[in-house]
Amino acid sequence: MKKHIQEVLHQIEIDYKVKILYACEAGSRAWGFPSKDSDYDVRFIYIHPRDWYLSIDHERDVIEIPKNNSISIPIDKRLDVSGWELTKALRLFRKSNPPLLEWLYSSIAYYEAFSTKKKLAALAEKVFSPASCLFHYLNMAKRNYREFIQGEHMQIKKYINVLRPILAAKWIEEKNSLPPIAFPIMLDVLLPSGELRKEIDRLLKKKIAGAELVLQLRFDLIHSFLDQEITQLEEYARSLNTPITDPTQDLNEIFRETLEEVWDK
Repeated sequence: MKKHIQEVLHQIEIDYKVKILYACEAGSRAWGFPSKDSDYDVRFIYIHPRDWYLSIDHERDVIEIPKNNSISIPIDKRLDVSGWELTKALRLFRKSNPPLLEWLYSSIAYYEAFSTKKKLAALAEKVFSPASCLFHYLNMAKRNYREFIQGEHMQIKKYINVLRPILAAKWIEEKNSLPPIAFPIMLDVLLPSGELRKEIDRLLKKKIAGAELVLQLRFDLIHSFLDQEITQLEEYARSLNTPITDPTQDLNEIFRETLEEVWDK
């Protein structure tokens, strides 16, 4: 599949006249618990030729295959490929955007060219905002909790879509650092043992075995944990006030250096 993904990325470059700087996995495969039917959630950052940036009207700054865009070769139906144009990515990076930060530390890289990704990774701690990231994960968890795991029966996948952002927010609260991408690492550090951990392990085994969409009776221990953590994290989030240094000048330099590195050579 990796070879096919790289072929798709190369075709995007040809069809859209761009250069891809970095591409990675951003879904359950990177999180450490894919099932046999899991999609490949490929995310990438790309740059246009110089003239695209010298026009008074900029066009769309995302490429989404096959959701809203197409390419001239067939693609595997399990692929979900989405990319952000570099200046869009840099503006989001400046805001400590958690999905973008996760891309930079993904455990599965499909492609990397030029020096842009390494430069961004080196700046990640400088732009990391505990408040911004914690609110992102907490709001994601609350939304998924409200929409997907009410009632007596629910899908395993929906549980994980609440557990993962809760643990990421809890990691920020306890470690004041970027949470790991791998869900098992967060589990081992934050919930190393106990009945709750055993219940989560049972849930993950079912997910990996391919039962992620099967309706299950509610996991009472997990529900109690989520209720407690959402309440506690909301209180903690209100106390956060950690301004970060403005990285705009650094990011402007990365953009200009990337333009030169990619197109002038």
